[in-house]
Amino acid sequence: MDYLGLDRNKVDKVAKTLNDLLAAYQLHYQKLRNFHWNLKSNHFFVLHDKFEEFYTDANEKIDDIAERILTLRVQPLSQISDYLRVSRISEVSEDLEDDEMVAEVLGDYKTLIAIGREVISAAGDAEDEGTIDLIAGYVGDLEKNSWMLASYLEKHNPKIPNTKKVKERV
Repeated sequence: MDYLGLDRNKVDKVAKTLNDLLAAYQLHYQKLRNFHWNLKSNHFFVLHDKFEEFYTDANEKIDDIAERILTLRVQPLSQISDYLRVSRISEVSEDLEDDEMVAEVLGDYKTLIAIGREVISAAGDAEDEGTIDLIAGYVGDLEKNSWMLASYLEKHNPKIPNTKKVKERV
């Protein structure tokens, strides 16, 4: 790590948490694609566009995270089997109702925020300001989107079954 001036052992811990985040984002990205493709709803036009906005954003973050891992001279995970093994985000079926999809995205955001905070903590221990700067912005974006999705669910249908699950996870 001579060119970054960071401790190799501490950087390895940062890279591990970044790989955890990468795996979670990969599953989250595919889930958003699933929702975008399979949405049937009276709110189709709003949610279809919103899911596309979210997966486009996730795709950019996936690339940034992988490149940060490479900057730290560690190999990013790149196999689907590794993502499925490591990710704290799970696949879902393609036949969810629109509110269940929104609740699922909100739950994913809670998970991504938690992993992001783990990355920031590890990066703080390693004095890795580059990683802190990158991931702190992602956490802020996720927190804002979580607020918006929670507001959508409360206003749109406060009694949907997954709302309770989301409130427990959030």
